[in-house]
Amino acid sequence: MSIQNRFQPLLKQREQEHLYRRRPLVFSPQQPIMQINGIECINFSSNDYLGLANHPNIKQALLNSLNTEDDISYGSGAAHLVTGHHLHHHLLEDELADWLGVERTLLFSTGYMANLAVQQTLMQAGDTILADKLNHASLIDGAQLSAATVKRYPHLDMEALERRLKQAQAQNSQVMIVTDGVFSMDGDIAPLKTLQQLAQNYQAWLFVDDAHGIGTLGKQGKGCFEHFGLEPDENTIIVGTLGKAFGTSGAFVAGSETLIETLIQFARPYIYTTAMPQLNALAIREALKLVKNAEASREALQQNIKHFREGALKIGLNLWPSETAIQPIMLGKSETAVAWSEALKQAGFWVGAIRPPTVPKNQARLRVTLSASHTVEQIDQLLQALHNIQTRIGG
Repeated sequence: MSIQNRFQPLLKQREQEHLYRRRPLVFSPQQPIMQINGIECINFSSNDYLGLANHPNIKQALLNSLNTEDDISYGSGAAHLVTGHHLHHHLLEDELADWLGVERTLLFSTGYMANLAVQQTLMQAGDTILADKLNHASLIDGAQLSAATVKRYPHLDMEALERRLKQAQAQNSQVMIVTDGVFSMDGDIAPLKTLQQLAQNYQAWLFVDDAHGIGTLGKQGKGCFEHFGLEPDENTIIVGTLGKAFGTSGAFVAGSETLIETLIQFARPYIYTTAMPQLNALAIREALKLVKNAEASREALQQNIKHFREGALKIGLNLWPSETAIQPIMLGKSETAVAWSEALKQAGFWVGAIRPPTVPKNQARLRVTLSASHTVEQIDQLLQALHNIQTRIGG
C-alpha cells in the first residue's frame, strides 16, 4: 500500500469533520497587531504573555554580540556533551537556577524534548506514573515512552489521585505525579499545595510542567510554586519553557544536583541532540533580566485578564473558569468553533479554534490568549466582535 492510499482517506475525513489544521503564514514580528495570511489583525493567539518576543533589549543584545569582536558563532556545532556546551549556555543554566532557588537547571532545545527526557529517564519498570487526564501531549508521550505503568486520574481530582497513590504504595511502587502547572487548553492551575503534600505523604516524586506559569505567575514570575508560596523540595522536577513568557525559544529542567546529573548521563533526548544556538542562550539571558523586573507587565497582564473576563461574562459567553492568560470560550462543536474563528478573522482578529484531539470530543473552543502588551481598547474591540458573532451565528 502506498503512503497516499493509506493516509489520503484519513486526511479527507479530518477535513470533513472540521478538524483539518493549516499553518498560518506570518509576515510581521510577534506583537499584538500582525500580518497573518495577508490579513492585518489583532493577534489573540500568541503565548507571548509579557510582550518580550519583539523586545528591543533582546534584539539589541543580539546585534551587539554580532557586531563585536566576541568569538561567538550562530551554531553550537554539536551536542552539549561533545563540543556544543558554550559559555552562554553554562551561564544561563546558572542564572536560571539562582533565580528559581534550585540547585541546578539543564537546557533543552524544546519543552517537548524536556518532558520526554524526564519521564523516560527517571521512571523504570515497576514504577508508576500518575498523570492528570488533561496533561499536555508532550507529558503523555513522555509517560508512554517510559518503562513505568501509566495511570491517569480525572482532571484536578485529588481524591482520585490519593486512591491511586495508596494502591501504588501497597504495591511498593515508586510513583511520579505528573501535571501541568497551568493547563494549556483550559487555563486552570493545578492545586500545587495539595499535590506537594500528597507527594510528600506518599514518598512520590512531583513533576510539574510550568510552561505557562514561568514568567507570568508569582511576584517575580517564578511560576506556579511562587504563586502558591511554595518551595520545591529535593523530589520536585520543574520544566519551564522559554518560548512563551520569555519570548525566545527552548526549555529547561530545574531541580536537584542529582536530578540534573542523572539527566546529563542518561537522558537520550539530551545526549543525542545538538545544543541550541548560543545566540539563543544569549537572548534568553537578556530575557531573564526583563522577566525578573517585569512586575508592571505582570500586573498589566492580570488587569487585561480581569477586563476580558468581566466583558465576556457580561455579554453571555460560555467562558471557562481561568485566572491565567489562557481564556477558553467553549463552543462545543468543531464546526461552530471554526465558524467563529473565521468570522473573527474577517473582523480583524486572530483567535484559534481548538478542536479534538487537542481537547476532548464536544469541547471545541476558541482559545483567547492575552498579553501584557494588549491594550484595553483592543480587548474591547475583540469583545464587541465576539458579541456580534454570537448574535449572528450563535453557539
